[in-house]
Amino acid sequence: MIKVAVLGYGTVGSGVVQVLQDNSSIISKRVGEDIEVKYILDLRDFPGDKNEDKVVHDIKVILEDPEVSIVCETMGGVRPAFQFSKDALEAGKSVCTSNKELVENYGPELLAVAKENKVNYLFEASVGGGIPILRAINTSLAQEKIERIMGILNGTTNFILTKMAKEGANYADVLKQAQEMGYAERNPEADVEGHDAGRKIAILSSLITGKTVKFADIHTEGITNIDSRDFAYAKKLDKSIKLIAESVNADDGVTAIVAPFMIGEDHPLNGVNGVFNAVYVTGNMLGDAMFYGQGAGKLATASAVVADVIDLARNAGKQLPCAWTDEKCEVNDFTKMVRKFLLRVESTSRGEVLNTFGPIEEINLFDEEFAFVTAPMTEADFNKKQKMIKNAIKAIRLAD
Repeated sequence: MIKVAVLGYGTVGSGVVQVLQDNSSIISKRVGEDIEVKYILDLRDFPGDKNEDKVVHDIKVILEDPEVSIVCETMGGVRPAFQFSKDALEAGKSVCTSNKELVENYGPELLAVAKENKVNYLFEASVGGGIPILRAINTSLAQEKIERIMGILNGTTNFILTKMAKEGANYADVLKQAQEMGYAERNPEADVEGHDAGRKIAILSSLITGKTVKFADIHTEGITNIDSRDFAYAKKLDKSIKLIAESVNADDGVTAIVAPFMIGEDHPLNGVNGVFNAVYVTGNMLGDAMFYGQGAGKLATASAVVADVIDLARNAGKQLPCAWTDEKCEVNDFTKMVRKFLLRVESTSRGEVLNTFGPIEEINLFDEEFAFVTAPMTEADFNKKQKMIKNAIKAIRLAD
C-alpha cells in the first residue's frame, strides 16, 4: 500500500483526492499496488466531508510519518508551498505539484534537493492542465532538439477570446461570465495580463534548453486591450485572435514572447477554442506535433497530478531524470524577431502611412479608421515606423 498526502484541499487538491478515490481500482491495476490518501493538509476543517478524518493542520504530521512516500502540493503560491515541498523532499518523500508559480521560481532548486535525497520532484500539472506535455518532452521527445514551442496555455483567456469572436460580446461582459463560471479568479490579472501563460512558457523553455529561463525576462502582453473591431479585421483576413506563448530555441539562447496574435484558419492552433489549450511543438527530426486538451478545470488538472503520483509509485526507489539546471539561459531580444503586423490607423493619417510604410492594401471596415497588414519586418523596425504615425490606434502581430 502506497500512502499519499495532499497539501491543500481547494479546487485542485480536492480533485486529486477525488481522482485517486474514484479511479482507485484502475490506478491500482496500472501501478500494481493500491494507493491511499492518508493525510490532507489544510488550515480549515471540513465537517461532513467524507475525508474529514484525513485532515491535519500541521505539516510535521506528514513529514514525520514514514508511511507517507508521496506528497501532492496543490496549495498554490510560493509561501509556504516552497518550504513544505523542500521539507518533504528532505524527509525522503517524492513530491508532485500543480503550482506553476512555485515551479517557475524554484524548479531547479527543488529538483536538486530531490536528487540529493534520492527522491523525485514532478510537475506535469503546472503547464497545460490535463495535457501531458512535460512528460512528452522528457520521454517521447527526449531524442529531439525542440526548436520551437508555440501554444495556447491559458484556458481563461482562450474562453474570453472565443466568446468575443463567436458572439461579438465585449471584454468586460465575457470576463464577468468567466468569473461566474469559475474559469476566472475574482482578481483575473494573472490570466488576462498574460502572466500565467508567461510562467508556463518559461517552464517549457527551461525544459527544452536544460537551463533556466525566467518569466521576468519574457516580453508579456495580455488581452485587456482587444476589442470587437480587432475581431472584425481578423474575420476579414480569415483569422482568429489567440493569446499565444512562443519560444524559439537557437544555439545562442531562446527568444520568447506572450501576446495576442492573429492566426490563419489553416494553422492548427486556430481551432483551439473555449477553455481548451494546445501546445504546438517543432522538433529538428520529428517536425511538427500538437498536444491538445482541457487546460483548465478541477479534474483535468487533478488528473495530471495523479499521473505524476502513478509515475512516482511505479518508480519508487529510482530517480527520474530531468534535464533542468540553475544555469541561466540567454533570453534574446524579442524585437529582432521578424513577422507581419496588422496596424489600425485613423483615416486622417493615410499620408503618414504611405510615407512611412509605402504602398499598402487598405482594409476598410469603419468610416473613421482603416487597417493594413505590413510586409515582414523586425519588431524593432515596426515599432520605429509605428511611432511615426501620429494617429495609430493599435497593432496586432500575425503568426506564421
